[in-house]
Formats: sequence, C-alpha cells, structure tokens
Amino acid sequence: MQTSIPRPAVPDPLTLDPPALDPLALERQVCFALAIASRSVLAVYRPLLEPMGLTHPQYLVMLALWGRSPLSVKDLGAMLQLDSPTLSPLLKRLEAAGFLTRTRSRNDERQLAIELTERGRALRTDAERIPPTIVSRLGIEVSALESLHAALTSLIAAARAAGAVGAVGAVGRPEDPRTSEPVEAS
Repeated sequence: MQTSIPRPAVPDPLTLDPPALDPLALERQVCFALAIASRSVLAVYRPLLEPMGLTHPQYLVMLALWGRSPLSVKDLGAMLQLDSPTLSPLLKRLEAAGFLTRTRSRNDERQLAIELTERGRALRTDAERIPPTIVSRLGIEVSALESLHAALTSLIAAARAAGAVGAVGAVGRPEDPRTSEPVEAS
C-alpha cells in the first residue's frame, strides 16, 4: 500500500497580495488616473474660461490661433488632434461669438481659412492670466508640471505606437498608427 505524503497547499499569490498590488485594482489603473486627472484639471480651468465665454475645447482652438493665424481647418485639426466633424462645431461657435472668421482660401477654394478677429486677438490679453493662475491653484511647481507634460507626451506616443485608434495625423483625421493611413469613421 502506497502512502502519500501530504503536501502543503500552495498559496495563490494573487490572494496573498495586499489589495494595493492587485493588477485590477481601480486605483492602480493608468486610464482611471488619467480620466480623473483630466476632469479635475479641466474643472480648475472652467471658472477662468467661463467669464471669457470659452469652453476648454474652444480655449485650445484659441491657443492654437494665438500661436499662428490664419490656419486652415486641416492644419488646425492636426495641431489639436481633432477631426473635422469635432472641430467644425467649435469653430462655428467661436465665429458666432466674434472671435474668428472662417473664409474660403483664395489659393484653394476647397480650403477653409480660420483667422482671428480683432476681438479674438484682444482676448489673448485676458487669457495670459490663465497659466499662472492654474499653476497657483494647483499648487504644483512649474518644473513638476513640465515633467508631467513630458511624461504625458511620451505616453501619447506609446499609445499610438501600441495601436491607439483615433490618433489624429497630419491630415487632421484619425489614422492607423501602424500605417499612418487615414481610418474611415465607422
């Protein structure tokens, strides 16, 4: 008769790990941290932008145009990494507010040129107080925010390299990161 030697039960390493090491713990998810950080930081911007008559996406459009105006819709979309169906309503609202004009290019009638109005250019003076106010309200050193920006830029590039769908290329439309070819919207 063969006797078996009792073996000690092998503990499951996942059940022994403290919750902080659980790979599916919500608080460990990069996507969760990014979503909460985005909502939280945008909430800090909102009370600064509302008196200017801007939403955060409109503010991004204005930042691009304060840097360079006029721009084609295609170039603006590429800068902001937004496709035309997302960008067009923003531009319409900004035009209705008197901040910019949309006109057909003289060189190519297919191109729509976006240019700041005098009112849009004047708004820049009010907007110049936003970055230092954000830094102050967040209570984070500029150098730490610059490091965060660099890390996020690397993360964006890594996500694209990993096949992130919806990354916008130079043509202002979503592109397949493996081929850089435009992806048709489904």
